[in-house]
Amino acid sequence: MNVPAIIVRDARPSDLALIVAFNDCLARETESKILDHDALSRGVAAALADPERLRYWIAEDPASGAVVGQAAVTREWSDWRNGWLWWLQSVYVRADARQRGAFRSLHHAIRSAALESSDVVGLRLYVEHDNADARRTYDALGFVPGGYEVYEEIFL
Repeated sequence: MNVPAIIVRDARPSDLALIVAFNDCLARETESKILDHDALSRGVAAALADPERLRYWIAEDPASGAVVGQAAVTREWSDWRNGWLWWLQSVYVRADARQRGAFRSLHHAIRSAALESSDVVGLRLYVEHDNADARRTYDALGFVPGGYEVYEEIFL
């Protein structure tokens, strides 16, 4: 019997602590940032309570049942395209599970859901300039630079 490499499912409220831990690892690894744990926990809880705000997907190893990765989607309305752009964010795969198809499986599930939705017109994501591994992964999945630099003014 063939066991699928990775199972992707919607996140559940019981995933809260793990998602918080993954997001904390993500911030440390990619941006050398230490996040405010309480704010992060409240933010993830708000997302889990309202997937329209931010929807998380979870990647599980079917052999062990362990959660090995996550990705989330937030939406941006494109008046130019008359549809939603789904922004992938909070993408994290445990270090010991990398290069085993977890993100590829997450991307496939998210892309499939987007294509099934008549009002989603595309996928976008952010990537740190110095994250060469992530850039190679996204390139391999067909993402291309969008021609924009991201500017921000963060109030937190």
